[in-house]
Amino acid sequence: MHTAAPAGRVPLWKATPMSASPSGPEPLPRPGHPSGPRLVPGPGSRPGPAPSPGPAALTGADAESADAVPPVLAEVVRSGFVESRHRGSLVVLGADGSVDLALGDVGAPVFPRSANKPMQAAGILHAGLDLAGERLALAAASHSGEPFHRDLVVKMLAESGLSEADLRCPADLPLDPVEAEAYLAGGGVRERVTMNCSGKHAAMLAACVVRGWPTESYTEPSHPLQHGILTVVEQTAGERVAAVGTDGCGAPLLAITLTGLARAFRSLVLAPEGSAERRVADAMRAHPEYVAGTRRPDTRLMRELPGALSKMGAEAVQAVALPDGRALAFKVEDGAVRALSPVLARGLALMGVRTVPGAVGPVPVLGGGTEVGEIRAVF
Repeated sequence: MHTAAPAGRVPLWKATPMSASPSGPEPLPRPGHPSGPRLVPGPGSRPGPAPSPGPAALTGADAESADAVPPVLAEVVRSGFVESRHRGSLVVLGADGSVDLALGDVGAPVFPRSANKPMQAAGILHAGLDLAGERLALAAASHSGEPFHRDLVVKMLAESGLSEADLRCPADLPLDPVEAEAYLAGGGVRERVTMNCSGKHAAMLAACVVRGWPTESYTEPSHPLQHGILTVVEQTAGERVAAVGTDGCGAPLLAITLTGLARAFRSLVLAPEGSAERRVADAMRAHPEYVAGTRRPDTRLMRELPGALSKMGAEAVQAVALPDGRALAFKVEDGAVRALSPVLARGLALMGVRTVPGAVGPVPVLGGGTEVGEIRAVF
């Protein structure tokens, strides 16, 4: 049974309007911006693709008019039989920033989920927090919950005079299944520090302490820290945020297009040395194990592909930028993470990566413990 929210209270599934913060960089123009909650497409954005027969595979400016059902990006083959298919949209940008390839509707807004974290980390730096090295990488992380992740989150909190109780992310087990098993075997329980977004939350809290902002409400969209983060997302993506929701960790979630997401990653790797955006990209590439974990694809990709910036997000979102400005972003429509690796490998090949890292590629399909097929890209 659904019940109405109390008078004067915004339901949790609604979003609070956000505006630019004077503490951050100048925002993009936002003419005609609605004043009410924004869990709907904003000005200048378009709704998601309407169902229609057949896929769309477009290049260049033609991608802007794509409105077909997204094409199949990956399929699951078992014993020679295709048993499942995963549709989605993907965009590849050339070194000059132009669209080299667009599959599906790359101009429709999506929630990038944790693929937004590098831009959020840049917003934290713009707020005045001085982070570097492993701490900055952890601020942009979806960490595995390994001991070195948890220990550094605790240190970051203590350095700001805070504790785990100040975190507003939910308690959770380690994200990495292997680590989760070891953690539970050792008597571990769900904790906020163990949650994969705790590094981002610890950095957000530290920025609030530096600026004298309230720490109790740092995840509210109306908080000055979140105003500044929205501005950075818009500037790096080169477009206005289309919708504001709530991420799984409780922080504001900003919707942009896949093309905007690829542009944002491109802008980070090409930003001037010493800028907030470049500092985030450099820290992530120098300390990839803090961005993900010792057994995670993002870590291995950044180690094996020199200069690459890589970050996945929940619901099967992925973005990558190469040091020369080439970039890609994609989302698997049904949120199936199992399709990420083969789609990413194919996307990298289409970007011109001659040797695709072994961290990504087709995923084995097992039957009785034996390999009987694979999940493979089909574009």
